[in-house]
Amino acid sequence: MTITVQLFASLAEAAGARTVSLDDLPPGATVADIAARLVDRFPRLAGLRASVIYAVNAEYVQADFPVQPGDTVALIPPVSGGQA
Repeated sequence: MTITVQLFASLAEAAGARTVSLDDLPPGATVADIAARLVDRFPRLAGLRASVIYAVNAEYVQADFPVQPGDTVALIPPVSGGQA
């Protein structure tokens, strides 16, 4: 199974890429499995993973959400800003 992963902000910087393709995922793979695979491939993501929000095909999901072939998974770090 092939999945496209979109990384945003600090995650993209840590990985050196905004989009990553993951191949050979087993059937029933979850978003958490994808995140673990990304940390294996890009160790700098390890410290950022705990606070990530996940989305599959533009819908927010939990880490145990199963992905399907062709899905697009987004990892979104916490966002802050604005005026105090």
